[in-house]
Amino acid sequence: MSLKNLNVTNKIPKTLEKNLNNHRIKKIYKNFEKNLNVSENFIVAVSGGPDSLALAFLAKIYSIKKSLIAKFFIVDHKLRIDSSKEAKKIQKILKNLNIKSKILTWLGKKPSKNIQSIARKKRYQLLFLEADKLKIKNILLGHHENDLFENFFIRMLRGSGLRGLVSLDKEISINGKKLLRPLIDKQKEDLKFIAKKVFNFYINDPSNEDDKYLRVQVRKLIEELQKKGLDRKKLSTTIRNLKQSNYVVNYYVNANLKTNTFFSTNKKKLIIKNDYFNQPFEVVLRSLSESIKFIGKKSYPVRGKKLEKIISKIENNRLNKETIGGCIIEKANQTILITKEH
Repeated sequence: MSLKNLNVTNKIPKTLEKNLNNHRIKKIYKNFEKNLNVSENFIVAVSGGPDSLALAFLAKIYSIKKSLIAKFFIVDHKLRIDSSKEAKKIQKILKNLNIKSKILTWLGKKPSKNIQSIARKKRYQLLFLEADKLKIKNILLGHHENDLFENFFIRMLRGSGLRGLVSLDKEISINGKKLLRPLIDKQKEDLKFIAKKVFNFYINDPSNEDDKYLRVQVRKLIEELQKKGLDRKKLSTTIRNLKQSNYVVNYYVNANLKTNTFFSTNKKKLIIKNDYFNQPFEVVLRSLSESIKFIGKKSYPVRGKKLEKIISKIENNRLNKETIGGCIIEKANQTILITKEH
């Protein structure tokens, strides 16, 4: 081990180290370090809420201990009048604890519908652009156990399948980037404690109390269920068991794609064999979703209902030509072809 690595713990600034010595924070950090377990540089998304500020503190400590470069970014969505002022305040507070950050601003016209969903996609887009510039593929997000539960109930209300119910995973890959959620098993109360103890500050987004958003409605529903005896540990175990089942399905999806598809580099077409569709429905559904993402070069899968209609047409020999997810799906003799739409 080099002298640099031997002395790395001494590099932690006193303003950070004194908080790390707190018994509760030290315990949370050890769990964070185990969950993250990366040896490459990373980006940290900071919003100013207690979860992201706690993430910023823990990630800074981790980067120092592991001798890694950590880049911190604050996204100003400009959806509220004071958002730019808040972003600068967050930047100053981070700087006071030796955490240098950069503000990314969402410019242009703002949507009037699906605001939270579109804002989330724009946030990822801005972070991905910075990641490309810096040649960093790891992006840390502050999602925690409460978010995991909310996502589960939201997906259930929308009639999602197994993959949707467990979609908020500790690690996912999008466009060659790894989205990492090292706080996914931590309760919000722990993160509030860190934000208050370390920064003596965090922002309460007013949209978190606005009942017009489904996520807020679900959050309040979970709070009521907890009052009536909802067991967090049992719910967490249920989600974990569903994730294991999801991994099994993914195994067969990957096997189906490997065995029953061929990509023609010359013609830029994905050629699908008949056996591709002779699998359990969930395997076929996900295989087609992944095939469309691959050819269409999309970050997110198309909606399941659209895929179900196309699969039904293929199984009933009624498919001529369909356009979906930036792709054209058509039948040629006894073969299904997927090409990118121009």
